[in-house]
Amino acid sequence: MQTPEKDPSQLPEAEQKSKRSAKPWIITGCSVVAVAGLYFGGAAWISSQIPANTTVSGVQIGSLNQADAIEKLDTELVPRSKEAIEVTVHGANYQLDPVAAGLEIDTAATIAELTGYEINPVKLYQRLTDSYDAAPVVRADEQKLTTALQGVAEEANAEVAEGNIVFADGKSSLVEPQDGIALQVPEAATEVTDHWRADGAVIELPAQIEQPQVSAAELSSFHESEVKALLNGPVILKSEDKTVELSAGSIAAAASFQVSDGAPQLSLDDEKLYDSATKNSELSSTAKDAQIVLSDGKPKIIESKTGVALETAGLGAKVLAATKAENRTAEVLLETKEPEFSTEDAQKMGIKEEIVHFTTPYPTNDTVRTKNLKAGSAKLNGVIVEPGETFSLLDVLAPITTANGYYSSGVVNSGFVSEAVGGGLSQISTQMYNAGFFAGYDDIEHKPHSRWFERYPAGREATLWEGQVDMKWKNNTPYGVMIQAWVSGSEVHTRLWSTKYWKVTHSSSGKHSFTRPETIYNTANSCTPESGGREGFTISVTRDRVALDGSKTLPPDTNTWTYSPWNKVICGERPKKDD
Repeated sequence: MQTPEKDPSQLPEAEQKSKRSAKPWIITGCSVVAVAGLYFGGAAWISSQIPANTTVSGVQIGSLNQADAIEKLDTELVPRSKEAIEVTVHGANYQLDPVAAGLEIDTAATIAELTGYEINPVKLYQRLTDSYDAAPVVRADEQKLTTALQGVAEEANAEVAEGNIVFADGKSSLVEPQDGIALQVPEAATEVTDHWRADGAVIELPAQIEQPQVSAAELSSFHESEVKALLNGPVILKSEDKTVELSAGSIAAAASFQVSDGAPQLSLDDEKLYDSATKNSELSSTAKDAQIVLSDGKPKIIESKTGVALETAGLGAKVLAATKAENRTAEVLLETKEPEFSTEDAQKMGIKEEIVHFTTPYPTNDTVRTKNLKAGSAKLNGVIVEPGETFSLLDVLAPITTANGYYSSGVVNSGFVSEAVGGGLSQISTQMYNAGFFAGYDDIEHKPHSRWFERYPAGREATLWEGQVDMKWKNNTPYGVMIQAWVSGSEVHTRLWSTKYWKVTHSSSGKHSFTRPETIYNTANSCTPESGGREGFTISVTRDRVALDGSKTLPPDTNTWTYSPWNKVICGERPKKDD
């Protein structure tokens, strides 16, 4: 049985209101659902399409299906992804190898993203209306990328460096300051993976920058105002009625630049200015150093004297102030000046007794060679070797030239008799070697002759050749030593004056391991024939040294040398044997 409907007008008031409002709400809700369905359905359709205006890093893939789009990216974009990536660090350009850095473009994932579900209305509208250049999906091997960026860091990183002002030849020049650069590798890796699109765009990498205390602009301004004024002519040093002019070159030679408390500063070296101002001038020191000289064949001390000289301390500050004054004049004082090498210093050197006197004979019939012996001995006379100093014979005798007083005479070169300027100076070398040997000094450098000459002690002699062979020994005593050398009668003499420190003994193995001479043919134009005939041999010489006061004993030193035989030399080519 059907229940009759009630008349709405007969219902209670609350129920009447409920009935009236139910129908519009349902209609509105249904409308929203319908519109949402249409929007999200449309969004799904739009998202699934590759719009006609789509590019990826400049590669046009619009209107292609997904498979064709992937293939096109593989063909056109992937090869570009293997090209070097241009990066900048603090304005400087570098390159990053994407392959070595483990970077690659995932084309399938790129297309998947392009066709993924999108509900953002702005992006949906762009897909339908705008030109849409999408970013490719980048895959990165973190370890390889970090390693590659560390390589960039090795090139780009730099310590902060203050600028400088360099003085030379009376002029100044600027050295630009340099920022400290430290590439931030982890952040740089993120920057690369986020912004690399294989489209040739330059990627700026993040770096920590440390600025120098004085900027390039500040340095340039300081140079223009202060340094140019410093070198703008000479400065006059005045002490009562005495004056001396310091040239701009002398000022530049004493100048230096530094940064102090964040500000550029100039300073002038007191000692350098003193040396320039007192060189042969009215302000030169009147103090006299002590001297040790040979007088009547013996060492003699000429006593030192106290004098007056230009003040040294604060001289730089006075000159610097004068460069800013209109008259560029500095008032200076003369002060008491003690000698740098006093009589007491000379006495402490202990140069007072003969400790070695060594001689060797020389062929008096070779007058040219004798001239070289006399020239070399004269240069050695009066030379002083201080405690701990190394004596070099070539430092004293060189250059071995005719302009320096030497003559061309006989030498042995490469086993053959020849001629050269300075022939005979090897005898001076032998003299000085033996003097140092018997004084107990340390053998630093010496080389015996290739073949033995009877005028020299076997195994205890030395040759000399400028630029190749020197003779050196070191004064290993607390005393100075003075050299005296001369040629007299038929002997070359060398005497050392000092205080005897070492007791020296020596022994020899004697000659052994003899080698017979041969006949040698020499095709040189300067060939000198030789009759030869003397055997070669080997010999060892051992030296022992004990301090006279017994406080020190040095290990034995042994020198072994093998002399070549005196071969018969025939000038010309060796005769050919008959077949």
